[in-house]
Amino acid sequence: MAKLVYHIATTLDNFIADLDGNADSSIFLYEGEHVTDFITDVQQYNAVLMGGKTYEYGFQFGAKPGEPGYFKELKHYVFSNTLQFESNDKVELVKGNAVDFIKDLKMNETGKLWLSGGGELAGSFIEQKLIDQLVLKVNPVIIGAGIPLFGSAKPRLNLELVDMKQYSNGVHKLTYNMIYS
Repeated sequence: MAKLVYHIATTLDNFIADLDGNADSSIFLYEGEHVTDFITDVQQYNAVLMGGKTYEYGFQFGAKPGEPGYFKELKHYVFSNTLQFESNDKVELVKGNAVDFIKDLKMNETGKLWLSGGGELAGSFIEQKLIDQLVLKVNPVIIGAGIPLFGSAKPRLNLELVDMKQYSNGVHKLTYNMIYS
């Protein structure tokens, strides 16, 4: 059975992007030793999962529909009912019920699946108790409003802190196991 890990950068007030969907250097730190650790962490994943808006964010950096965004060596699963492109061996467009798809994927795969965004997708997975681990790269900034970590979902959960690392630039990496009752 595969493990689903929501591994994401967030502000101190738990936003993964601003209200316009921007997650650029005006919000997050893209330089420093935490970036090297992040690249190393990504190598442990078997696939990356993301919502359509997160996938489209990569278009501004030259990615095209149907192409892998970042971390091209990973299989990409893109969840969207509005995007239109043909799935291929590197990028699978998932339409319809994302929760059912993830339940099936977790049961039939092994290793770790990386949920890289978006907030609404993460919210639907957390409500169904599908996220096994939460890895937060908390950036030392408060933006006041934006896209929440879990979208419109309001989960109430207990977490088990299993790792914590502080970087000299103020970023904290917190790793939690989910405790579902």
